[in-house]
Amino acid sequence: MSRIGRQQLKIPEKTEVILSDDIILVRGPLGELKRKLRPEIKVEIRDGLVSVNPTEESVLAKALWGTYASHISNMIKGVNHFYEKKLIIEGVGFKAELKGDKLVMNLGFSHPVEIDIPKDLTITVEKNTITVSGIDKELVGQWAAKVRSKKKPEPYKGKGIRYIDEVVRRKQGKKNV
Repeated sequence: MSRIGRQQLKIPEKTEVILSDDIILVRGPLGELKRKLRPEIKVEIRDGLVSVNPTEESVLAKALWGTYASHISNMIKGVNHFYEKKLIIEGVGFKAELKGDKLVMNLGFSHPVEIDIPKDLTITVEKNTITVSGIDKELVGQWAAKVRSKKKPEPYKGKGIRYIDEVVRRKQGKKNV
C-alpha cells in the first residue's frame, strides 16, 4: 500500500479542483494547472478533500498511486505558492543576463549560451544568481536542471553552475614534488 497515496489531500480556500473525464484541473489565485490521468488511477473529490485510489491490483497501478497523489499535491501547492530554484554561477568571466525571452550566459566557451524561457516561468538574474520561479514544480525543476547542465560545477576550482544549496566536493589537484 502507498503511504503517500492513502493520505487525503485538503483543498485550501480560494482553490478549486475540477475532475472531468480523465483530466484534473486545479485552479487557484496564481493560475491553473492540468494533468491527464491514467486509467489505472481513480480520483475522488468530496467535502474539500481529494483522494486517489488505484482501479486495479497491478504493480503499475500501485506505482502510479503515490505518484499521482504527489502530482496533485504539488499542483494544489503550486497554484497557492510559487516554487523557486536558485542557481549560482561561479567562475571568472562567467555571467548571465536576460535578453527578451532568452537567458544568455557567458560560460567560458567561444560563444554565448542561449536558452529559451518558457512563458510559464519567471526568471530573474542578479549578479551571479539566477532565480527560477513558477507554479509548476516539474517545469521549474526541469528548466533549472537544463540551465545547470550547460556547465556543471567542476571539482578542482568549483567553476560552473550549481544550485544554491548544492555542495561541490573539491579535489586537491596535482602535488608538486
